[in-house]
Amino acid sequence: MAPKTPTGGEVVMRCLEREGVEVIYGYSGGAAMPIFDALVDSKIKFVLTRHEQGATHMADGYARSSGKPGVVLVTSGPGATNCVTGLFTALMDSVPMIVLTGQTITSMLGKDAFQEADTTGITYPVVKHSYLVKNAADIPRVMKEAFHIATTGRPGPVLIDLPKDVTQGPCSAPMVDSVHLPGYVIPGRADQSLVKKAASLLSKARRPVFYVGHGAVISNAGKAVLQLAEKLGAPIVNTLLGKGAVAEDHALHLGMLGMHGTAYANKAVAYCDLIIAIGARWDDRITGKLSEFCKDAVKIHIDIDVAEFNKIIKPDVSLAGDAKLVVEDLLPLVTKADTADWLKEIAGWRKDYPLKYPKKGGLRAQHVLDRLDKLGGRDAFISTDVGQHQMWAAQFCLTTKNRHWLSSGGAGTMGFGFPAAIGAAMANPGKASWCVVGDGGFQMTLCELATAFLQKAPVKILVINNRYLGMIRQWQELFFDNRLSGADLEGNPDFVKLAEAYGVPAKRIKRSGDVDKIIKWANSITDGPCLIEAEVVKEDNVFPMIPAGAPLTGMIIEKPKLRMEKPAGST
Repeated sequence: MAPKTPTGGEVVMRCLEREGVEVIYGYSGGAAMPIFDALVDSKIKFVLTRHEQGATHMADGYARSSGKPGVVLVTSGPGATNCVTGLFTALMDSVPMIVLTGQTITSMLGKDAFQEADTTGITYPVVKHSYLVKNAADIPRVMKEAFHIATTGRPGPVLIDLPKDVTQGPCSAPMVDSVHLPGYVIPGRADQSLVKKAASLLSKARRPVFYVGHGAVISNAGKAVLQLAEKLGAPIVNTLLGKGAVAEDHALHLGMLGMHGTAYANKAVAYCDLIIAIGARWDDRITGKLSEFCKDAVKIHIDIDVAEFNKIIKPDVSLAGDAKLVVEDLLPLVTKADTADWLKEIAGWRKDYPLKYPKKGGLRAQHVLDRLDKLGGRDAFISTDVGQHQMWAAQFCLTTKNRHWLSSGGAGTMGFGFPAAIGAAMANPGKASWCVVGDGGFQMTLCELATAFLQKAPVKILVINNRYLGMIRQWQELFFDNRLSGADLEGNPDFVKLAEAYGVPAKRIKRSGDVDKIIKWANSITDGPCLIEAEVVKEDNVFPMIPAGAPLTGMIIEKPKLRMEKPAGST
């Protein structure tokens, strides 16, 4: 008896298995049912989330923390459109992700069938690439190409739209082991003549700064970056997403730069004579007023994506290639510069402008996060949401291991932190995963408490509750005469009771004296999620701060006495 011809959905599963996929996050529906049926006989674990956006952020956290692509499976129409925010988040932060969406049958495409949406059209701006598969014979090739595109070069999300008749019908196409994509070139090592030019400039610098971004995390360039920095005697600063590429507790490391970076990191950048960007894209939160950003400094840019060259800054040397390989090629060509006076000056700034916060006047988010750092945070995966708590966590929770810091950078996606932490916990069993969220962002995806509970994901949720959209309130206070609008979160639930309703143990912190005890309690829970609600002072501000559109030298160290002017054209 001849073997049964597999369905398109079964072939999709076989392709995923061949790619080493261990877990899929998603939400079922009619147009994707043939794929879900094939899941029954697959060894791949499926996690039913409570919302498709949560599925994309879980896959994102899985990918960021492991380096492996995250996979999502949802249905057509609203199932697919609910993934747009997660796709956008992954694209902005270069995260490898495969999103499989169900679609109406091919004969009904473009005819407004039930739950039909032009998924590839809607998502075109927020993916690295996308496919609409109209022939089942194309499934093995498309799947192989999708994983290759998502995980190579500058990583990113790839969407595959699969009509129901394609996945329900027979598919006899053989598996595909290689790809042929003319025009898709993955940079490796940079032009060696340009490498030599960059090495010469580095060797001549007296006030160099290494500006490290997410590309260094992705390429695992940290060891080479540190070796080069130590050889030159150059300080290191990182972006929000560059945290962990080089351990932030190293003597040469000055922490995060930019809008809410450390004062000494920003001063080093403002007064350097050479800045080398390693897997970083000169983001507006970094440069401030562009015309005054390092205007007299030599600029070197290392990036795997040539589209980033000359987009914001015109560097003296642009090195197209994998960050790790490019830095390794620079190492033997660089000679130690005389940076002793530069490092001494920076040490003075570090002493004069330390990160600080009031020790009286109520529970401070900074204190809670400082203690989290001291009580095991540096060994844990830390995922954040977006807002004041995110910046405080970036300042006070030092990241010492690559891929251990997860945060939405380019998109600034509220609701990201909690589901991303679930994905990280599932990708790294046996390792602690902390989720630092605000009371605003947490409520956007808190329905995933059910997912965390059912999966026994050991996520420790720290809700920094100030009953405000804190960063909105801070800007309105500083730049809009404290005319608060759309910032007060009156009506917040009791987060402790809410967690307990989902079966998740929870405790509340109201006093500074209870912080250590309750963090240690959370660290002791390893068989599932737990939650801490920290009731912090309502009206606290994140400093240092560089107002949007202002130069780095316009940094504010503490709350100004007078009303500040909103910089023209700022966001």
